[in-house]
Amino acid sequence: MEDFNKKVVRKSGMVLEALPSIQFKVRLDDDGREIIAHLAGRLRINKIKILPGDRVTVEMGSYDEKRGRIVYREK
Repeated sequence: MEDFNKKVVRKSGMVLEALPSIQFKVRLDDDGREIIAHLAGRLRINKIKILPGDRVTVEMGSYDEKRGRIVYREK
């Protein structure tokens, strides 16, 4: 059953900096904003390494526009 109150937006960006506790500073492509994003559980389980300079896809919720979750690292 879907919850229509929660809007999830996917945006692409580039990792600028690695922060403590599996968090990263990401600059979004469309508007140039910098957000803090944490690593999704699937990437942690599969031990995907994220480094500064990597292109990533970030999911952002409608509640906090300065935070997100990295769900995909592009090749």
